[in-house]
Amino acid sequence: MNDVRVGQESYQMPPVHGLALAHNLTVADVARSAQFYATVFGGRIIRRGMPSFVQIANSWIILSTGGGPTSDKPTVTLSTPADRDHVSSYINVRVADVHACYTLWRSRGAQFITEPLEKDGETRCYIRDPDGYIIEVGQSTPDVAWE
Repeated sequence: MNDVRVGQESYQMPPVHGLALAHNLTVADVARSAQFYATVFGGRIIRRGMPSFVQIANSWIILSTGGGPTSDKPTVTLSTPADRDHVSSYINVRVADVHACYTLWRSRGAQFITEPLEKDGETRCYIRDPDGYIIEVGQSTPDVAWE
């Protein structure tokens, strides 16, 4: 079991109580993707192999190569994105300073689609991971009320 402290809270995977939310990505190369998420986001690879787990702040990314149906998902096939420009979901990362993250993560090899742009009460930009998944990096505008 891995115990990681962020602020005053303790996060464990697998959780001892309650639940932990993790996002599974089907990737072509598990080691390459684990290194990407660890390097760009300052994550920690807490399990190598199939699948791999990368802990980032209080969240986890699970990386696996996917494959055909199994007994517990008999009609489902997992695969990497077929078209990098047509997506049905993405990871959203909220940050305190989007411009600082843009500069730092770009220096670590992140490939941004655009630089940070203001839109709808926030400043945001998107990164592509090695398999084409997109990651939104956003910072809320302080004077915009969220209801």
